[in-house]
Amino acid sequence: MSTPIHKLFDLSGRTALVTGGSRGLGLQIAEALGEAGAKIMLSSRKAADLEEAAADLQAKGIDTRWIAADVSKPDDAQRLVGETLQRLGHIDILVNNAGATWGAPAEEHPLEAWDKVMNLNIRSLFVISQAVAKAGMIQRRSGRIINVASIAGLSGNPSTMKTIAYNTSKGAVVNFTRALAGEWGEYGITVNALAPGFFHSKMTQGLLAKLGADNMAAHAPLRRIGDDDDLKGAALLFASDAGKHITGQILAVDGGVSAVHGS
Repeated sequence: MSTPIHKLFDLSGRTALVTGGSRGLGLQIAEALGEAGAKIMLSSRKAADLEEAAADLQAKGIDTRWIAADVSKPDDAQRLVGETLQRLGHIDILVNNAGATWGAPAEEHPLEAWDKVMNLNIRSLFVISQAVAKAGMIQRRSGRIINVASIAGLSGNPSTMKTIAYNTSKGAVVNFTRALAGEWGEYGITVNALAPGFFHSKMTQGLLAKLGADNMAAHAPLRRIGDDDDLKGAALLFASDAGKHITGQILAVDGGVSAVHGS
C-alpha cells in the first residue's frame, strides 16, 4: 500500500546535525529540514553567528540548538557528535556543509592553504560521518547523510575561478559520496550530495562582485543565480523517506550550468 506524499516528506521525530549551519546554504538546508518537522542542531565555529541563526529558526517554530566547533579539527568534530547525541539522543540526518575556499593561481597556492581547505572540505566529512555512523546509524540500520559538494567538483574549472584546492576537495566529496553509499547501503544509510552552482553567500560574494552577478547568471540556461529557497526541496528529498531508494547520487542545483558546460 502506498504512502501519502505528505508523509513521505515528513521529518517529525527525526533529528538533523548541520555543519556550517549558521548562514548561507547550511542555514537554508537547516530551515527546510526544520520546517518539515526535524529537530535541528546547528554547528559552525562562531558562537555569535550560531546564536543568531538559532534564534531566527526558533522564531519560525523550529526546534533548534547549536554547538560551536571547528570540524576541521578531529577532536572538535568528535566532540560535536558526542554533544549532539547527549542533547538530542540520536542523529537521523547528517548534513556535511561546512567548507572553505582559497583563491590563488595554482603555481602560487600556499601549501598551508591547501591543507586548510582539504581538512575542512573533505577530511572533516570522513571524521564526522564515521563518528555518526558508529554512534548509532549502523546499529539502527537507518540514516541519511547529505554532503554539500559543488559544480566545481564536477568539472575542472566551471568559471574563471582560480581555486584549485577548493575544486579538488569538492571533486573528492563527489567520489567520497559514491564510495560511502556503496559501503553503507547494507546498513540502510543513504549517502547523497548536493552540488550547488553559484548562490549568493559570504563565500561567493567576492567572486560575484569581481565577475558580476548578472554575467554569472547569463552562463546558466535559467539565467539566474541560486536564491534562499533553491536547495530546500532537494535537501528534503535526500533527508526524507521520499528519497529512501536514492543513494550515491550527486544532484546539481545550478540553473543548468553543468548541463551545458559539461560534467
